[in-house]
Amino acid sequence: MARRQRRYSPELKAEVVKAVLEGGSSFTEAARDFDLVPQTVHNWVTAEKKKRDADRPAGTGGREAELERRIQELEQENEFLKKAAAFFAK
Repeated sequence: MARRQRRYSPELKAEVVKAVLEGGSSFTEAARDFDLVPQTVHNWVTAEKKKRDADRPAGTGGREAELERRIQELEQENEFLKKAAAFFAK
């Protein structure tokens, strides 16, 4: 027996997506709060992220992610060098 697909209002979708992206809720928490299936929430959030990335000027999203990764890498290297300097100072 086939299930009938439920329709959700754009307002509900926007509220759920906002709860996840800006409110810090997980997919599961948002699904529980709004009485939805977690996969549905995941699909909505993923679609919104893709939409926002498409609206962003070309090259900015990837560049920010690359810079964040590089910052993290440099911080790890600094921590290692601090430990090495402390070891050899003894």
